[in-house]
Amino acid sequence: MRILIENFTKRFGADTVIDAMNLEVADGEMLALLGPSGCGKSTTLFAVCGLHVVDDGRILFGDEDVTGWSPQRRNVGVVFQSYALYPHMNVFDNVAFPLQVKREPGPAIRRRVSEITAMLEIEHLLERLPAHLSGGQQQRVALARALIRRPGVLLLDEPLANLDARLRLDMRSEIRRLQRETGITAILVTHDQVEAMSMCDRIAIMDRGHVHQIASPADMYRNPVSTFVAGFLGNPPIAFLSGRVRGGRFWLDGSTAGIDLPGGCEALEDGREIRLGVRPEHVRPADSGPLSGKVSFVETHGRENLYDVTLNGGQVLRSIQPVRGDIAPGQTVHCRLDTDKLLVFDREGTRL
Repeated sequence: MRILIENFTKRFGADTVIDAMNLEVADGEMLALLGPSGCGKSTTLFAVCGLHVVDDGRILFGDEDVTGWSPQRRNVGVVFQSYALYPHMNVFDNVAFPLQVKREPGPAIRRRVSEITAMLEIEHLLERLPAHLSGGQQQRVALARALIRRPGVLLLDEPLANLDARLRLDMRSEIRRLQRETGITAILVTHDQVEAMSMCDRIAIMDRGHVHQIASPADMYRNPVSTFVAGFLGNPPIAFLSGRVRGGRFWLDGSTAGIDLPGGCEALEDGREIRLGVRPEHVRPADSGPLSGKVSFVETHGRENLYDVTLNGGQVLRSIQPVRGDIAPGQTVHCRLDTDKLLVFDREGTRL
């Protein structure tokens, strides 16, 4: 089911937290609302499910305007960060609850609970109370409860935030598998870029109630529209170098180093202040090169290391490289950049 958000505005008192947002989620798509805390992503989700009243604009499911509909009438499944399981009910009753409220026949409820719990591999837990379940098991129960009513839309509000790192990895793949198998349209709210990039077809990155960019994870990573987007995606994070254009090249502040600009940027006017975005995988140690500095930090990632290099002039580059024993903190190194992969932004942070 397609979701269309048109000119959505939400106010809390005198504060406008979402202002005329427009967003479309395609039928069967999983879209991430990604951004820092307070950017408006959960507010948007709660408006879609009917928990928040829309002050201006409208929300459509398919061709139906559901703006004034109650949450019950919208047929949405919601999974919250806290799971929100009923502590006095066992797994069977927690999962069956949406169907029991609709007074569906007992045999039909038992059959559907059996199907959905088998899909999520929790059929052996039906008699347990939530207090006797692990975090991952509770998350699966919450998913089963959201899916059992066969909703047209699945909404996920920070669903993995309370899980440890290994469980988050497992549940990312599990939720994505279920979403693809069922073909349900889904919206994921998260501040974790790894979740957004690994689970979703597209990402809408938000800040202060506005959508900055909507794109596939790969396209957004390669072609961010601003330093905000570029800085939010990528782990280890991108480095930004400040400098000026001279003679069709980039000259680093506080350095005599000139760096070739990527295609299309050579014609920038001399003296223009710009910022160069450099991903860690596009920085290579070399015997010589346009940039040099001291290794100020080494972080071990197992098969590879992250190196921070403080350049002459004080700006910092990051480089991700296979583990090597010839680079140590305090050592002076030269760096070469993959110039065709560099990202160029103006002084205000807009992509050039």
